[in-house]
Amino acid sequence: MLNKFIIEAVLDDSIFSEMDVTPGDCLLSINGMPVTDILDYRYLIADDCLVVEIEKPDGEIWELDIEKEYEEDLGVVFPEAMIGTKTCKNNCVFCFIDQLPQGMRESLYVKDDDERLSFLTGNYITMTNLTPDELNRIIRYRIMPMNLSIHTTNPELRIKMLKNRFAGDVMRYLETFYENGIQMNGQIVLVPDYNDGPELEQTLKDLRRFYPVLQSVSVVPVGLSNHRQGLAELRLFTREEARQTLAIIEAVHAKMEAQHGDGFVYPSDEFYLLAQQPIPDSEYYHGFPQIENGVGMMADFKTSLTEALADFKTPKALDQPKKIGLITGTAAATYLDELASIITTAVPGLTLLVFPITNHFFGEAITVSGLLTGTDILAQLESRLVQDPCDLLMLPENALRSGTHTLLDDWTLESLSAALGVTIAGVPLDGRALLKHCTA
Repeated sequence: MLNKFIIEAVLDDSIFSEMDVTPGDCLLSINGMPVTDILDYRYLIADDCLVVEIEKPDGEIWELDIEKEYEEDLGVVFPEAMIGTKTCKNNCVFCFIDQLPQGMRESLYVKDDDERLSFLTGNYITMTNLTPDELNRIIRYRIMPMNLSIHTTNPELRIKMLKNRFAGDVMRYLETFYENGIQMNGQIVLVPDYNDGPELEQTLKDLRRFYPVLQSVSVVPVGLSNHRQGLAELRLFTREEARQTLAIIEAVHAKMEAQHGDGFVYPSDEFYLLAQQPIPDSEYYHGFPQIENGVGMMADFKTSLTEALADFKTPKALDQPKKIGLITGTAAATYLDELASIITTAVPGLTLLVFPITNHFFGEAITVSGLLTGTDILAQLESRLVQDPCDLLMLPENALRSGTHTLLDDWTLESLSAALGVTIAGVPLDGRALLKHCTA
């Protein structure tokens, strides 16, 4: 019997709305194939001719013949039950969700490990709960790129790090994806005394042979909060260890670049900041394949700012002096200071103050802007703004829940603005966007 899924909503001006499909109808099949979840739907609609079976609430069956553009959506919104979320079965020693303080909203504690979210939203999966049927479906539907949390290719070490006896099969999955041409991106969370040093060298050596199907690999340092009671004893990288890590990565990067014109492996910006070494230019990142992982974000920001300044003409609005505060994490404060100096030189009448926020909510070792909270921002800026009042504050959008004005601790831009007595704007991590807000 075919699965039936109730359509929750139909988008205006969509194919389904034009064909009188309405909320409450059931989608039975597309081209004779049952739709079991969102991946089936996305795959089955990728055609220009469809036969869609719909069951109306009174039991009447409609068979719709649809001609459309190949990638055009039908305009259906499905209930959460159809999308769902497969949760993680690992107990990774470095898991940041295990390090969250109590009392935050429930959704933040959900550990997803879902191949559908890897495809749909770019999430990374460990493959430890991937069933044979799901693996075959990825291959059959050509679902790619798959974003994979690799961490190490050493089976015993991976079992130890993920605390899952099935975690040692990583090379088998990589081989299967490689042999079937399923494009991949890899991620390595690097933990001192676990998968760094010689282990990292061996992992990168193993991964190189999967290129170009394995398109890129990012290496990011472990993040440690102050809320690690009962968890494994881990530590942060020292400056010298960060430099040694960069040397290992750079050696592979240079070799791959010479052989293939592609760097393949990229350290996150945090490693350069930890090592107190300069951030590479944009060309180093070959199109920024893992910018969402914090890889090349600062180089891209500087490039977009430079390009925007090249086209810039000082507007009349800046005949009146303007003072703006830039809120950031402590890691990027020095770098942002340099960029602020470039902007103010180009924009007479503009003053930019960089406000680095120490992360007391999660712990001082957390230095990135994406984990800032309203609690810390309010506590640290309330008195500072008395000394240095600003016309506007700007906060990187990565500190906000996607599509909202809400920070991790449920402060909103609006409530924080009211508490501080100054408007706070969420700004994309883009130099052009920053300059536009500065000169608006």
